[in-house]
Amino acid sequence: MEKAVITFDNTQRTFHLRNETISYLMSIEEGEILSHLYFGKRVTGYHGSRHYPRYERGLSPNLAGRPGEVDRFYSKDVLPQEFAGNQTGDFRSPAIIIKSADGALATDFRYDSYEIFSGKPELEGLPQTYVKQDDEAQTLAIKLKDKTLKASVVLYYTIYADRSVVTRSTRVFNESECSFSIEKVASLQLDMPKQAMEVISFPGSQFHERQVERAPLRQGITEFSSRRGASSHHMNPFVVAVDPNTTEQTGEAIGVQLVYSGNHQFTFEKDYIDQVRLVTGINEDGFSWQLAPEKSFQSPEAILVYSDKGLNGMSQTYHHLLRERVARGNHQYQDRPIVINNWEATYFDFSAKKIEAILDEAAPLGIEMFVLDDGWFGQRDDDRRSLGDWYEYTSKLASGGGLRGLAEKVHAKNMAFGLWFEPEMISENSDLYRQHPDYAIHIPNRPMSLSRDQYVLDFSRPEVVENIYEQMTAILDRVPIDYIKWDMNRHMTEVYSTVLNSEQQGEVAHRYILGVYDLVDRLTKRYPDILFEGCSSGGGRFDAGMLYYFPQTWTSDSTDAAERIRIQYGTTFGYPVSSMTAHVAAVPNPQTQRITSLETRGDVASSGVFGYELDVQKMSTEEKELVKQQVAFYKEHRHLIQYGDFYRLKDPFLSNEAAWEFVSPNGNDVLVYHFRLLASSQQNFTITKLVGLIPEGIYVDQETGEKFTGDELMNIGRYDDPTQAGDFTSQVRTYFLED
Repeated sequence: MEKAVITFDNTQRTFHLRNETISYLMSIEEGEILSHLYFGKRVTGYHGSRHYPRYERGLSPNLAGRPGEVDRFYSKDVLPQEFAGNQTGDFRSPAIIIKSADGALATDFRYDSYEIFSGKPELEGLPQTYVKQDDEAQTLAIKLKDKTLKASVVLYYTIYADRSVVTRSTRVFNESECSFSIEKVASLQLDMPKQAMEVISFPGSQFHERQVERAPLRQGITEFSSRRGASSHHMNPFVVAVDPNTTEQTGEAIGVQLVYSGNHQFTFEKDYIDQVRLVTGINEDGFSWQLAPEKSFQSPEAILVYSDKGLNGMSQTYHHLLRERVARGNHQYQDRPIVINNWEATYFDFSAKKIEAILDEAAPLGIEMFVLDDGWFGQRDDDRRSLGDWYEYTSKLASGGGLRGLAEKVHAKNMAFGLWFEPEMISENSDLYRQHPDYAIHIPNRPMSLSRDQYVLDFSRPEVVENIYEQMTAILDRVPIDYIKWDMNRHMTEVYSTVLNSEQQGEVAHRYILGVYDLVDRLTKRYPDILFEGCSSGGGRFDAGMLYYFPQTWTSDSTDAAERIRIQYGTTFGYPVSSMTAHVAAVPNPQTQRITSLETRGDVASSGVFGYELDVQKMSTEEKELVKQQVAFYKEHRHLIQYGDFYRLKDPFLSNEAAWEFVSPNGNDVLVYHFRLLASSQQNFTITKLVGLIPEGIYVDQETGEKFTGDELMNIGRYDDPTQAGDFTSQVRTYFLED
């Protein structure tokens, strides 16, 4: 396989980033404007075929052609660029806005120099993709300057050798003698020529995260964003630009994913001649950053993926990259344990006796980890108190020897022990708030908005982060804990920090996220054997930024299997199955009151990182026997599910079915899930066709012993079982390649 190669053609003044599958091209145009040429399928070489036509546009400001001459046929207003300025001739969405000392907002960055080097630079204090060896990637750093502002930006482009990936980020430098304010800075800008285009986004809400919405791009501005202080349930920091004919298996797709967990913004602008500009980065709404002389600011990273093999091709590129070069630590490739969580079994009302009774029932079923959820700390008997008091609620578990005694009992049953934290929040009724009311984010002399009877800690302040770090380490150093569920259950209001001056208040939301990253980085390094799982009222912070620290995230607080089908389907567009936790809940479901079969609940949950969220004591003997079978099935196929190649086969947003498939990297083992949503008195006969198999291989149905060729299963397919009665039914087929 060809290594990643970055070249500069001095005659054409073009940069070409390429590997075996993709090319990224840009050029330095007249006036030192850095122009975008192409991103897509690999080309061997470039000989000027994308030189932008010169054409006079009325009302478009003009640029100098030859020195001293203004060219009325040359304008930044339509020229595809790599990093557009503001108020200096391009009226489209800018990549950067800087407010200078005199209040002006104009920016005009021109090419200055470049550097090419092997490997990938680290972004200090931020999550990011990485390399293990320098020959995995090459990086291009292009420096642009605004001579009036005496500021420069460095655009970083890293292309991997064996992945259809280019990562992008931006660093801004103040080279003047005065401070200025960054009002906007993009991590990535991508200008594309006129073409039919649709955009796939992933909106939602709590209990309905990452729904799939696909729509044509129209003239004007289309924005996908969050201004909640988190990446949010409501709009995931990931979009896909596709040709209208692109399907799961065929056609072109360009994915753009931000490695960031805070306020984000994806702006598509289709201009008056139908060209498209995409700009993404920290949401400019409410953001500003005071940059002192000789200081710099680093943007988050964006991951750009190209696929000419449809949406599944794009998704698999993200799955492998995020598993292999974003997630880190001891648990990166480990098979994740089967968990039982006490929350929906007990809520806050538990004791050592109740927990031990759950353990007595769960251990014989083969479940591998018990997680003690909310209620073990402070005086936490309801959700109105004690957040911020991360010391043991001793009387609650006293009869069992406290937390340490409980952990030892769990371990004695050959199960691992996990614990719930919500470190970023504070209750008004807490010792921490009584001692440090200023630790809560608030605006002096303005009422504070309660949400879930809690406030947000000001993690933009290092001393607040340190306080929580010391409290958590006091617990983790004393109690043998194998797993932490890290929750975050409200968004920011009254965004202000009492320790920053008036000109720095636009920094608070970003500094908060940097504080979160600092805390989780220190904890995961201090306790490398603990498996950390992210959570934010379910999937409200399911993003590549958190995946850098936590290899898995609670996908949604909806444990209803019927709703989970769509949630998990949408999540797989950009995130690997190994990051997606999914549990079997009781019925009627606590959120929807829907009743679905234990078989279907198990099949949906076993399509992710598997577990249970119910009271096993209330299960019948027959149900416990089925749980044993589900646990045994998952253990047999766990590695394939968590680390195999995943394909979406049928879309539950467009039909009455869903289907997906797991295939081992060598094509030997195959697992196919099919779900029917609603029953009909005249049931349709449906066929599912597989993908990713060895065409001439002989595949054996593990249950029936029937044999099929790979191309038979892929091209002809098999009928799904039409005989199952009721809504929300499921079928799982397992195949292995005959020797």
